[in-house]
Amino acid sequence: MRQTGSHHQHPHHAPDPYTPASGSTDLSISEYDLTLDYDVGLNRLKGQARLAGSALVDIEQLTLDLDRPMRVEEVLLWCAGTPVDVRSFRQRRGKLAITPSRELKAGDSFRLGIRYRGKPRAGNGLWGDIGWEELTDGALVAGQPTGAPSWFPCNDLPADKARYRISVTVESGYRVTCNGELVSHEDRRGRETWVFEQPEPMSSYLATVQIGRYECLDLPGAVPQSVVVPPSLTDRASAALSRQDSMMTLFTSRFGPYPFGRYTVVVTDDELEIPLEAQSVSVFGCNHLGSGSASLVAHELAHQWFGNSVTAGSWRDIWLHEGFATYAEWLWAEAADGARSDQRAAADLEWLQHQRQDLQLADPGPAAMFDERVYRRGALTLHVLRRSAGDGIFFALLQEWTQKYRHACAGTSDFLDLADKAYAAAGVSANGLLGPWLFDPTVPAAVFRA
Repeated sequence: MRQTGSHHQHPHHAPDPYTPASGSTDLSISEYDLTLDYDVGLNRLKGQARLAGSALVDIEQLTLDLDRPMRVEEVLLWCAGTPVDVRSFRQRRGKLAITPSRELKAGDSFRLGIRYRGKPRAGNGLWGDIGWEELTDGALVAGQPTGAPSWFPCNDLPADKARYRISVTVESGYRVTCNGELVSHEDRRGRETWVFEQPEPMSSYLATVQIGRYECLDLPGAVPQSVVVPPSLTDRASAALSRQDSMMTLFTSRFGPYPFGRYTVVVTDDELEIPLEAQSVSVFGCNHLGSGSASLVAHELAHQWFGNSVTAGSWRDIWLHEGFATYAEWLWAEAADGARSDQRAAADLEWLQHQRQDLQLADPGPAAMFDERVYRRGALTLHVLRRSAGDGIFFALLQEWTQKYRHACAGTSDFLDLADKAYAAAGVSANGLLGPWLFDPTVPAAVFRA
């Protein structure tokens, strides 16, 4: 279980007040190379993590996030290519503290080699079970927001993006899916090794491992797409994803080019509470393949732009992920069924008016990060902006947003700055228009011609 007190290495403020025990602003990691060996039946993980990073301040002790079921056996350190003795390392309260024999200076580049093992388990906290979870026959990772340290040592802050290489060895008969592209697969003596590379920078919470008795089917489309699915569910999965390429076409026209090399959907044999997003990967339970699947498929796909490529630098700006992905559902309903977004807006506004009026959209507080009101009010905020000056300026703004902050981090003030510039010619103050939607606890009044 993750602690939510402050930790002692940091005399200064927590890097993110929503997840005060996570991450360090003393260092930045640019590369993770993870070599994992997993026993599905026994839920045993052996890992070797190679991290490349740099010191942002003078550091006497390097601090990473790693949950306690994972036990560190060895730590090696190099600074500017030269080995540095590690005086000690210890694990406490979800932290791995590494004390080198000499201080690292601000600007120093370093590499770490960390060998560890254990029986990974999801951490249970404010947002339920998060991290590495066993399935009936396999495993999955649900990392948002603080699940990454359940399976690898990391600097668990969304703002610290890095490149990833993930190698996973499992018993034969299981298929592994991780972020990015499968670059190699070999079968040796009853164990198979799957190696994936994610070259585009990625936040640690978006790193994922999916293991099951799956087969992989290619889906049609200009952007390479595939579904990884138990053989018994291929027909249902194909039906549920039959419009996905049309969504991809719509979203690339509205949001700009798809930001990654491929898009993979995993369908688990188990039921899942909600679909899960990871970078270049979305995960659905077998229970998500029914009649309402189109909006779920659209929502998760949209997260590849809003959340994965453009990532909120701090969790208080989560509406930039969830509001935008929810609005993408509206856009799909418009395109596919001629659904009128004004009607949807009017209905959601009425729903919001009947909820508690105590949510600040641009800073909802950690307990309300995934509150339904964040999703719906976020979508409404975008609809208000869209209606203020028409589609041309609105979709040009979304494309500018995804282009300017592609594979980077941004916040609410960045969006308002961009919107103010975009809407100035139309005589609209985006700050003035959106301020009440973003910062007032009470839902503003609005009229949508339903």
